[in-house]
Amino acid sequence: MAEPILLAGGGTAGHVNPLLSTAAELSERGHRVAALGTAEGLETDLVPRAGVELFTVPKVPMPRRPSGDLLRLPGRLRAAIRAAGDAIDAIDAKAVVGFGGYVSTPAYLAARRRRLPVIVHEGNAKPGLANRLGARWAAAVAATFPGTPLKGAVVTGLPLRAELRDLALSLTDAGARGEIQALARMSLGWSADAPVLVVTGGSLGAASLNTATAQAAARLVAHGVHIIHLTGRGKSDEALRARGDLSAAHREMYRVEEYAHDMSTVLSAAGAVVARAGAGMVCELSALGIPALYVPLPHGNGEQGLNALPAVEAGAATLIQDADLTPAAIEMAAERMLLDREAPARMRSAAARIGIADGAARLADLIEEQL
Repeated sequence: MAEPILLAGGGTAGHVNPLLSTAAELSERGHRVAALGTAEGLETDLVPRAGVELFTVPKVPMPRRPSGDLLRLPGRLRAAIRAAGDAIDAIDAKAVVGFGGYVSTPAYLAARRRRLPVIVHEGNAKPGLANRLGARWAAAVAATFPGTPLKGAVVTGLPLRAELRDLALSLTDAGARGEIQALARMSLGWSADAPVLVVTGGSLGAASLNTATAQAAARLVAHGVHIIHLTGRGKSDEALRARGDLSAAHREMYRVEEYAHDMSTVLSAAGAVVARAGAGMVCELSALGIPALYVPLPHGNGEQGLNALPAVEAGAATLIQDADLTPAAIEMAAERMLLDREAPARMRSAAARIGIADGAARLADLIEEQL
């Protein structure tokens, strides 16, 4: 039976993108879906653009040290819980689904007061504070990665965008995979069988990846590797200088762009990827069966290394610490993932064993079981 459902999450793409993928799946099943976010995060743009109604709550960050913010925390949290409760009442929600972050805590507490089922989805291998709290009384807990330390967690994978889900399902057929890769590479002006390495540090870029790739570019293209280097906005100068230093014949093998508006084509062309290890990237590459070299962020709580661990243990990827990343390291990894006789097929097969393309459908099934 179709029911109204409130999805809570915001602030970062890691929370908003899975929320939107789940919203699309639930909407296709006939449910009325609304989202709860803040007025400052990415959700203020992305959620309405996706056609999902957005309610907002005040941002309630948890102070890291004693300060005036700690004294103001109880009042701010009460205001956020009231706002979350108003959103629940406005759509007469029958369940609340949280994806972590500032927004989820008041949503979980407001739902608990109304005795509504709470479903928690944890995107990272290392849970955040909000989801550790919500999981204590949740009706169901979904995890992206196996081994996530939340009681009763069921592995559903990460809800992927529909276009990547469909691409991943298409790539499971070996014949279709070859055709899709060939068309994507030819659309970039390269031969159908060109070995293609994609390097990306995300929309913000990653200085260490950019520098190592720019310095490795000349040797990579000399070995026949074609490169799509996504530098991040405003961070392309070093790579463009390296491209300009190449011979005319090799220059067209090194594409430098700040951002890819059609990431599906980029990933369709890819034979291998070098990237950070955010949950979204790891899950997308695993689902697509693309060998990867992961370079986790050198700061934070270590969650990116944990995100990559299942793919590394399965043999679908390798991992190198940011401090150890050099042009030679990228060159050796690219040659293994793209030019070795056996490694590429072995890594693709390993990715296929662990990749989950239908994470949104699995999570939607779990949600419907609680209604």
